[in-house]
Amino acid sequence: MLTGKHLIAGEWVAGAATFRSSPAHGAAHDYSVGTPAHVDAAVQAAEAAFWSFSALSRADRAVFLETIAAEIDARGAEITEIGTSETGLPAARLEGERGRTTGQLRLFAAHIRKGDYLDPRHDGALPDRKPLPRPNIRLIQRPIGPVAVFGASNFPLAFSTAGGDTASALAAGCPVVVKGHSAHPGTGEIVAQAVDTAIKACGLHPGVFSLIQGGKRDVGESLVQHPLIQAVGFTGSLGGGRALFDLCARRANPIPFFGELGSVNPMFLLPHALAARGAAMAAGWSGSLTMGAGQFCTNPGIAVLIDGPEAQGFIDAAKAAVAQVGPQVMLTDGIAAAYRAGRDRIASTAGVQAVLTSMCDQRNATPYLFEVSGDDWLANHALGEEVFGPLGLIVRVRDFDQMQAIARSLEGQLTCTLHMDAEDTDHARALMPVLERKAGRVLANGFPTGVEVCDAMVHGGPYPASTNFGATSVGTMSIRRWLRPVSYQNMPEALLPDGLR
Repeated sequence: MLTGKHLIAGEWVAGAATFRSSPAHGAAHDYSVGTPAHVDAAVQAAEAAFWSFSALSRADRAVFLETIAAEIDARGAEITEIGTSETGLPAARLEGERGRTTGQLRLFAAHIRKGDYLDPRHDGALPDRKPLPRPNIRLIQRPIGPVAVFGASNFPLAFSTAGGDTASALAAGCPVVVKGHSAHPGTGEIVAQAVDTAIKACGLHPGVFSLIQGGKRDVGESLVQHPLIQAVGFTGSLGGGRALFDLCARRANPIPFFGELGSVNPMFLLPHALAARGAAMAAGWSGSLTMGAGQFCTNPGIAVLIDGPEAQGFIDAAKAAVAQVGPQVMLTDGIAAAYRAGRDRIASTAGVQAVLTSMCDQRNATPYLFEVSGDDWLANHALGEEVFGPLGLIVRVRDFDQMQAIARSLEGQLTCTLHMDAEDTDHARALMPVLERKAGRVLANGFPTGVEVCDAMVHGGPYPASTNFGATSVGTMSIRRWLRPVSYQNMPEALLPDGLR
């Protein structure tokens, strides 16, 4: 049962104004519009909750995370129904994403039970050391305080209300205030109901989690500028993320802003692989490029290959594969409009030629393919800017030297991919130092859509892929964003935190 209200410190709170959702199909609903006053109430409650929540044992926090997962699963049918209505995503996609969301929560429960993430260190006292004695020093990671999380438009579950940012922050011992995305407020509310039920079942302070719906720019700005917020997790556009990042940096007490801002995820198709299996690579690229209407931050939008007959064969095969993909509903009207604007920008750029065009309107997206020479790519930095949707750009380079130049010209990426055979190893080895400097994840003979949630995953990269190249928003290492090291010198055993005693 939807309330259309905010969840603030265990209470469902209405606002003076409302906004109406814009579902892809089905009935629209009214939701309260968040205000800076709602933000302040939620953050004050989060600060009050921090003292008890941060002191909670790892075992109890793990149970809390598992309880959230169970409550989300218990609402599975309801989540799928409202999620498909709001976003236009198919039921199978929503059910898979729900599994990923609950899987993340359970993964973090197991992760904090082990305790390795605390990175405890101990340098014992050396009272007889000359010329000066050494004190007894211990170190451990401690939670930083209340965290703000911004829900993503393209993942209504895995990167939103109880997604990876929220799960990792709660696992670290940090209360969370979520700014829900207005593209799927009903989905966000049902997930918030699950979290609220888990808080009550575990007997925790109600300020551990709050959800604020809707609101204009002032809500997001007041959240990141609130003096009690200690860090921000964000998944979204480069423009919106950069604006919030700048606000965090200009605060009287600057705080870290962990923004994942998108990527073109270039693929480099090396000569022997292209000659041996160009058609198969084209088919694989088509599937990855158009999956979910291309609405993935890891969508491989750029293919770089050396010009020649094999290149033309790949292009012909890609065109044939992509041409079979029909219209797909995009997440919002605004995203669909931005996709069309990006298409028009690419199509009107000097040197760009159309490979496959189509007709898309309103909230539907159809795929497009374009090609450009390496010279024209290098002459126009704007060709490396993301188009969020199923649009692919093929870059034909003269030779391997120009392929290397293309790689060096890239801005920071979430992923870079090598398609190679054993005979391409020398070329691949020459590219690797560039690609690992440009991206957080480097793949061989695969496609980057589909981010595994595991210990070794990095979902981040140099700016503008993300605002902090040392962080990841997926995988267990993401918990490090909400922790800071504290040293304890000559501290009595009874005063040490759990994990050092």
